[in-house]
Amino acid sequence: MPDPSTYRPAPGTIPDAPGVYRFRDPAGRVIYVGKAKSLRNRLNSYFADVWSLHARTQQMVTTAGSVDWVTVGTEVEALQLEFSWIKEFDPRFNVKYRDDKSYPFLAVTLDEEFPRLQVMRGAKRKGVRYFGPYSHAWAIRETLDLLLRVFPARTCSTGVFKRHGQIGRPCLLGYIGKCSAPCVGQVSAEQHRAIVDDFCDFMAGKSDAFVRRLERDMLQASEELEFERAARLRDDIAALRRAMEKQAVVLGDGTDADVVAFAEDPLEAAVQVFHVRDGRVRGQRGWVVDKVEDLSTGDLVHHFCTQVYGGAEGENDVPRELLVPALPEDADALADWLTERRGSRATLRVPQRGDKKSLMETVARNAAESLQRHKLRRAGDLTTRNKALEEISEALGMDTVPLRIECFDVSQIQGTDVVASMVVFEDGLARKSEYRRFAIKGATDDLSAMSEVMRRRFARFKAQEAVIAEDLPEPDADGVVPVTLPGIDPLTGKPRRFAYPPQLVVVDGGQPQVNAVAAVFSELGITDVALCGLAKRLEEVWQPGEDFPVILPRTSESLYLLQRIRDEAHRFAITFHRERRSKRMTASALDDIAGLGDVRRKALLRHFGSLKRLAAATPEEISEVPGIGRRTAETVLAALNPDR
Repeated sequence: MPDPSTYRPAPGTIPDAPGVYRFRDPAGRVIYVGKAKSLRNRLNSYFADVWSLHARTQQMVTTAGSVDWVTVGTEVEALQLEFSWIKEFDPRFNVKYRDDKSYPFLAVTLDEEFPRLQVMRGAKRKGVRYFGPYSHAWAIRETLDLLLRVFPARTCSTGVFKRHGQIGRPCLLGYIGKCSAPCVGQVSAEQHRAIVDDFCDFMAGKSDAFVRRLERDMLQASEELEFERAARLRDDIAALRRAMEKQAVVLGDGTDADVVAFAEDPLEAAVQVFHVRDGRVRGQRGWVVDKVEDLSTGDLVHHFCTQVYGGAEGENDVPRELLVPALPEDADALADWLTERRGSRATLRVPQRGDKKSLMETVARNAAESLQRHKLRRAGDLTTRNKALEEISEALGMDTVPLRIECFDVSQIQGTDVVASMVVFEDGLARKSEYRRFAIKGATDDLSAMSEVMRRRFARFKAQEAVIAEDLPEPDADGVVPVTLPGIDPLTGKPRRFAYPPQLVVVDGGQPQVNAVAAVFSELGITDVALCGLAKRLEEVWQPGEDFPVILPRTSESLYLLQRIRDEAHRFAITFHRERRSKRMTASALDDIAGLGDVRRKALLRHFGSLKRLAAATPEEISEVPGIGRRTAETVLAALNPDR
């Protein structure tokens, strides 16, 4: 493994200027490309202490064997060069916003004598007008099928067009009215182009005006007693409205924009994009990408723009407006670069209110659900779960696969409302009936709280073990002791609390938390339970007594499973913490009155409106509340007026 210090540039040789840099592996292949306002500051950050770097960055700098750079005059030039190098070298460590397909467009070949409507992918061509992108080609064909009866333009290939011109007969679409049959001269080139121009106007957002024109024509035909023509126009209007309904209007001002949102964790980010054209959602797509560094949301926006809108392919259509959750540091330069790619002004901004803000929230929810589905997809596969458990066992040096894993987390705010959670995963799946919540008293920090939780959990298990050992059934006549199930109390036949010991305990934290739990295990004599901690910042796995963490491959199933268990413990703990904090903040003097439950407390407050008015009432007035007797009324008054 190369040592970054072996190829670190000499002090003073890195210029303090904007530029683009490349990391190469020992074989000379480019593995990472980046840009910076100051090459000196940016590159020096890579040669800090390796263990302080992001996990993916650690892997990159220890894989690289050299680094070089090129200075440029402006940030826009740096963006252009960065994009060119990423396209040329396809570095393995760069964030890649792409999937395994090219998104289709509805294309109109205006450069031909008889323009054709078709599905088109790949590189853009001059003289072709594009509408989209669409999520699926079938969505384009479905839209065309509705619109061809109103705009009977040519959709056939050049070969089919020539063949039918030679034989003098139109194709099936020509016979059923979904093509004006220019191949056999039923319409002239000028008439056919007028049909195509109307189609382009409709797709460009002038749909309402076109529908109103057809409605006027229909009424005029009806007044002139041309009922067949009026019926045909009526059906055309219905087809147009069906096509318009398939693309919901989300922005009433005819906005031409892409709305981008992210959901992320320390190692991955899910991105969702809604393509809004003329106020309607024309398409949607998304990816889940690896994070090469500790990237901010603005950094993710930067990488998204340079990769998605940088190419010459059809799906990289630069919109007039890009709505993003956060602006990158080079937002102005990025906007100028996008303007250059678009050929007219393009802007980046963060929506603050109104319909655009609401749409951004919708896209963000889609991104969060996409990331969650990505994480859970592995959990649903038995083979994958088994592989994850085997990898954990091997990485931690365990003798057996950890079929039962318990994870603990502590939640608090400056020592108040300290709580902890215990979540249980058996065979890689959550077992929610075994979850436990702990209210901690007397703990001053996370370490003391974690120690108390472990004592309570395992001291009770050890006590139950001792009770069971003393109360084992007597041997029968044949000298055989009846088998007792480990999860069932032999005396009551009911499931026992903390019935099964885990094979592995995971704590949310690093080396200090792990060592604190190890001390409790030693105190209680727990020797057959493995222990590790998962630190959030770098996703390192710590074991007791070790000076260095275990680094699991970031794409490994074992790390995904540990992350999911840790995140579930955190969710469970913080939910309990919020409940207790809310209850404490809404507590009243009635809570401590013995025999007064929630129903009667609410009835009293509803009747009197406040504690002040209740305290000033007489026992007779309080007794008028349903369910409240004279004795209870006197108890309530005594509690509210202790000085009387």
